[in-house]
Amino acid sequence: MSWYQTTITLKPRSRGFHLIDNELLNQLPQLQHYRCGLLTLFLQHTSASLTINENADPTVRMDMESHFNHFVPERQSYYRHDYEGDDDMPAHIKSSILGVTVTIPVADGRLQLGTWQGIYLGEHRDQGGARKIIATLQGELG
Repeated sequence: MSWYQTTITLKPRSRGFHLIDNELLNQLPQLQHYRCGLLTLFLQHTSASLTINENADPTVRMDMESHFNHFVPERQSYYRHDYEGDDDMPAHIKSSILGVTVTIPVADGRLQLGTWQGIYLGEHRDQGGARKIIATLQGELG
């Protein structure tokens, strides 16, 4: 059993849902050495999220953003935590709903995502900045 851990810094993105597979894989060349294992990704932020969903049609990402903006609206009278703007508390709620961790099986040096699956960063702030992910690989080297 072999373990590897690193911090990946993602470039800043606009608000919305973004496919980040390629950016992650470019910063994780060690993946190719794992014959069988798991990759756990942990986002170190409370106003963004990680999830897995449709990787081909960009309208899915647009619809995800529209749905969560409707489901968790800004400027609600019951929000007390609004020090950093109208998007502050809704971003925290969206992060908790979607989560900040995904775990993906690895086989023969590749992520075992389904044909239409991709890893999304949900950027829930208008100005979120660069995001950091702790990537942990565990498994058998090949």
